[in-house]
Amino acid sequence: MKIGIVCYPTYGGSGVVATELGKFLAEKNHQIHFISSSQPERINTLSENIFYHEVHTASYPVFQENPYVLALASEMVDVVLHEKLDVLHVHYAIPHAAAAFLAKQILKTKGINIPVVTTLHGTDITLVGKERSYGPVVEFSINESDVVTAVSQSLIDETYQNFNISKDIKLIPNFIDLENFQRQPKDHFKKAICPNGERLLIHISNFRPVKNTEHVIHIFHQVNKVIPSKLLMIGDGPERSKCEELCRKLGICNDIRYLGKMGAVEEVLSVSDLFLLPSEKESFGLAALEAMACQVPVCSSDAGGIPELNIDGFSGRICPVGDIDAMVKASIEILKDDETLNKYKQNAHSRAKDFDIHRVVKMYEDVYLEVVGKKLEMQSI
Repeated sequence: MKIGIVCYPTYGGSGVVATELGKFLAEKNHQIHFISSSQPERINTLSENIFYHEVHTASYPVFQENPYVLALASEMVDVVLHEKLDVLHVHYAIPHAAAAFLAKQILKTKGINIPVVTTLHGTDITLVGKERSYGPVVEFSINESDVVTAVSQSLIDETYQNFNISKDIKLIPNFIDLENFQRQPKDHFKKAICPNGERLLIHISNFRPVKNTEHVIHIFHQVNKVIPSKLLMIGDGPERSKCEELCRKLGICNDIRYLGKMGAVEEVLSVSDLFLLPSEKESFGLAALEAMACQVPVCSSDAGGIPELNIDGFSGRICPVGDIDAMVKASIEILKDDETLNKYKQNAHSRAKDFDIHRVVKMYEDVYLEVVGKKLEMQSI
């Protein structure tokens, strides 16, 4: 099939999932056309089946802001027409599903019916979509999609609670490529960070307020008093400066390293002992899944879809959102001795296997075949 994938090109989870999905589909001999404002960060390999189409927005004095939705819809139309796409798969309701609806209507005037699959990832529903200025468009765009999927049951439930949705929403969880994400022999790196055999804790996010990154610092501070430890903070965003100020206030800067955005996070995960995820909101927890694939247990909040991924007492521990003391206690329980820690590590890896990319991508392929089949039926009438 020829599949158009529309996504954000940035470091966030929806862009990562969309890009990894497209790359894997290309390996299965589908032709993948990425449509985005810039090249997605994880398109890092050459493939005869991967194409990239940049959305260009014109700047005119009359426009206070560039009309990106119109430019995106126009680019979708152009790619469908000239590349003969079979289906458009848009990731994130805002603005991609709305632009896809507009593109679909334009293409109908040219005698082309392009099926649209919309995947909901989280903040497009839980935060942005609830805004009065966006809500009606989100609701309309979801209902006008041919198929709608979401990455967790929690997100499906919240979508139905907050919008008048007439479509059935299919649960297709996020996935992991276990060939790429696996524990690697990086003992030299572990010794450089933890020269005295300390435990190594890690947090990876975009440092937005909903990630509760300051909680990570407080949790580590208390754990470190009981179990000698170090902390790696991976990623960047608006809350990073607050975390750095908190480290100075608590006098623990020497035990924390900020490594910024990293492409190969599996390398640092391979030397980590515990992943901290105290998020206030989390539709799935892709970073936690990547950690688990590298045999890193997870101490998380019970926000959103996290409990669908992290099994309390098996792959890690789950605590109420905002309960720092509970997360400190749970972290110490996991890290207290090698036998307990190794058991959690093996269980985390076992749980990650349930989200293997081969199984999940097949679910997307089935959706594509479903909508393309309906398209062919309509054309034959």
